[in-house]
Amino acid sequence: MTSETVDDAARDEQRPSAFRITMGRERGYHPAAVDTFLAAARESFESDGSLTAYDVRIASFPLIKNGYAVADVDAALGRIEDAFAARQREQVVRSGGVEAWVGDARSKAQEILDHLARSRKHKFARTGFLTFGYRVDEVDHVAGRIVRYLRDGDDLSAEQLRSAAFRMQRGGYREEQVDALLDATIDVILAVR
Repeated sequence: MTSETVDDAARDEQRPSAFRITMGRERGYHPAAVDTFLAAARESFESDGSLTAYDVRIASFPLIKNGYAVADVDAALGRIEDAFAARQREQVVRSGGVEAWVGDARSKAQEILDHLARSRKHKFARTGFLTFGYRVDEVDHVAGRIVRYLRDGDDLSAEQLRSAAFRMQRGGYREEQVDALLDATIDVILAVR
């Protein structure tokens, strides 16, 4: 994604009609919070680079009535994250060469594979019996898809991982560990595009 694409996406998303507005009981992202973040992302992309693809990925906004439609904003954020990742890749390749970039991506991929080599239902730390965490079987299913992507080259997109959602269960996997692994996998996917 080029800087023109980020500019166009940010400009489009800042127009009042860029995102659908939720109606009725449906809640959406707070428009002012989204608009402020998009303006900061555009400024960062054009100048100082203080934001990264990861910062875009973890952006969150309050939910309110008559807010921006969540799916629309999330799709725009995905495109902006892709642009930041592409810029980061270009910078690293320019300074360290393609070998450095590929070596880093391979190293991250191997760390993920090593972590996911743990046995089924034991891939991540668990919450206490009375505490809720991500549902183990659902996380293990996604973990299997990640392994097949990294090891065998099966299809898996960053968007699929961005939209992964897990139901909760008592004694489930710790959310922060699962989220960190999903983030690392998204980084690898974006690195090899």
